[in-house]
Amino acid sequence: MLHNTFMKSGKRFAVRAALMAFAGFSLPVCAYQPLITDDTGTQGKGGNQLEFALIEDRAETAGKIERLRALPLVYTRGVTETIDVFAGLVYSQIRSESPGSDASGSSDPLVGVKWRFYEDEKTETSFALKPVIILPVGADHDNVALGNGKASGNLTFILTHETAFGAIHFNAGVSRNRYRDILQNPDATTTRVSIAPVWGVSAQWKLAFDVGTESQRAEGARVRAYYAELGAIYSPSKDLDWSLGVLRSSNNDSPGTTRNTASAGLAWRFR
Repeated sequence: MLHNTFMKSGKRFAVRAALMAFAGFSLPVCAYQPLITDDTGTQGKGGNQLEFALIEDRAETAGKIERLRALPLVYTRGVTETIDVFAGLVYSQIRSESPGSDASGSSDPLVGVKWRFYEDEKTETSFALKPVIILPVGADHDNVALGNGKASGNLTFILTHETAFGAIHFNAGVSRNRYRDILQNPDATTTRVSIAPVWGVSAQWKLAFDVGTESQRAEGARVRAYYAELGAIYSPSKDLDWSLGVLRSSNNDSPGTTRNTASAGLAWRFR
């Protein structure tokens, strides 16, 4: 049952990962778009941000290859100095060696809030919460693995600590994924922790290393996955960022899945 549950939901996980990775990851000066780990930064009252990216993902399970191409778009608006609201959508294309597994179209849209509720200027440490709701787009998308079929959501606790070399970001989160077809895809609960040190190499360049793990539980079965990512951000101005990321992940399912993911992104801030 463990194998059937998570092999069936593997394509959905790939699309959800694309959404999570680009859902409003921002700092006042620099958007850390390629990372999975979020930061506590917000746009400030009246600030706006548009993020766009291209994600190429290759997954291998028991010798079979599945490829995902995702184009996420996220808009963020600062409603106060410490609160952002955002909305995102991903267009995805899945190509698989397994018969009947190809799919393309828009995935479930998401809406969310980031609230930086604590900030200590002396220690340069801040905390934030980010709840996200994933809205179902319909049974046709659920049937081709582009959506969950029911409203789902997640909540992430975020810690950012400024350092002499840059910053360290820590996340701990929990999500609940609810599916229309619970016989083939039982509802799942996922917990995640990650940490990402970011180095300010120069006024324009930042380098990051992001590592984390997540555990997904459904119908008493549990699968744990691990990932590591290298990222680079180039900021020609305070309002524009270009980013590149390379990520590798694997899980302990039987058989396990190994993923290699590359992303290129753009973040533009304006008022």
